[in-house]
Formats: sequence, structure tokens, C-alpha cells
Amino acid sequence: MDHALHFQDHYLPHNDEVKALARLAQHSRDRRKEGVMVLEGIHLADSCLQAGGVLSRLYVNEGALGKAELQALLSRLPAACVVATLPEAVMAKVTALTSACELLALCERPRPPAPQAAASRLLLEDIQDPGNLGTILRTAAAAGVFEVFLSKGCVDVFSPKVLRAGMGAHFALNIHEHADLAAELAGFAGRKLVTYLEGSSSLYSHDLTGPVAFVFGNEGAGVNETLLALADARIRIPMPGHAESLNVAMAATVCLFERVRQLEK
Repeated sequence: MDHALHFQDHYLPHNDEVKALARLAQHSRDRRKEGVMVLEGIHLADSCLQAGGVLSRLYVNEGALGKAELQALLSRLPAACVVATLPEAVMAKVTALTSACELLALCERPRPPAPQAAASRLLLEDIQDPGNLGTILRTAAAAGVFEVFLSKGCVDVFSPKVLRAGMGAHFALNIHEHADLAAELAGFAGRKLVTYLEGSSSLYSHDLTGPVAFVFGNEGAGVNETLLALADARIRIPMPGHAESLNVAMAATVCLFERVRQLEK
């Protein structure tokens, strides 16, 4: 079925279905229970399709039907994908965005394969801010570090806010939720580096060309003592200016791209 040519096959969802969609968009408990994530906008839906993902259901904003980009996406959908339309005012109530997006799509939460033992990785402990987590994932995908482990205390990595901040990075990464970070770090054979301000050595003094595990902690509390004890080194990013510390997403970016710089030498 070509959804762009046969869009008369769409339907208008019942109010109960709209309420269920709103719950999925707004509550991580409902998303986990259903095993789905909610993608907001054309870019995320397209990223999912390009990565071989499956969109099970699509809710299209009636006000965006004239967009060529949306029609191009619809033309690529498999016949099994159910397409519904929503009035723009209803779409605006469902999404957390300030204005209604072109579409909302549902797809299954991915199940990552077992990580390769020698692959570099990120271990993230209790990251709470969705923007920080999404930015870290986007940076990891760009820097070529594809294994990401999240503690149970992290914000829902597949929430709409984190997905938006990740800009499609989720579909390039192997994301391991509710991971035992101490066990993962203890079993890793490469370099184990934890960001820490006191008693630490400069990031730029370390060889990052081999397998490396970077550990980043909670925005306020940092990395716990157990993970600190398991690290080969505690590292800091030199800051000759007046700032006391960097935002965790910025710190991750500096560390990951220092690794890229060393690999490019």
C-alpha cells in the first residue's frame, strides 16, 4: 500500500484512543507497560525508518498534510503501519511541544544486542535532565561510541524529550537500560575513566586510542564511590577560566571528541 497515494485509508481515532496516545506521550510508566516509544515529528520517524525500525502506528496532523516531506515519509511506510489523522488542535493537546508537530509515531522500544567486549562505551549514572541525556547520546553517536549503559536512576531514555534532544541518535546506538554499572565497569577490559574534580589527572594526559569506558555521574551528586573505586583513573577537564565545573553533557562532549582527536592523529 502506498500511503501517500491511498491516504483515504486513514481513519479518525476515537476519543479513547486519543486519550491513550496522550498518556503514552506524557508518562514513562505507560510507555514501558506497552513497550513503545513515541516519536514526535518527521525527523525522528524518518530516522527510525532509515535505521530499519518499524512504525506500528502513525498519527498525522491534518494541518501538515500538504507538506511534501510528510507525503514522502508516508510513501515509504509499509502496509502494516496504521495511519490516523488528528485535527491540529487535538494534536497540540497530545504533544508536549509548544505547537503541534506534523506527526506522532509509535514504535517498539529496541532491545539492544549484547555489547562487544572490546567496544568503547559510556556509563551514565542517574542523569536526570532529558536535554543532557539526549545531548550525550547525540554526541556518542557522532563520536562513534555506540554502547551506552544507563543506571536505573536515569530519566527515561525513550521519553519524547530525550528523543527530541537525541535527534535520531537513539537509532544508531545500543542503549542498555537499568544496567548494573559497577558490574559492567568491573568486567570491562579496557581503560576505565571517571570524571572527577578532586585528586584527578588531566583528560589530555591519557591515551584514549584503545577501548575506553567513560563514566559520567548525576548532575548534582556526581559519580558514586563504588564506581570511583573501580576506575583506572579519575580525570578532569582543565578549565583555566572561572567556571568551577562543566555541564555533564558538555563534559561528555569534550571527553568523547578528545578520543576522536587522538584516533585521527
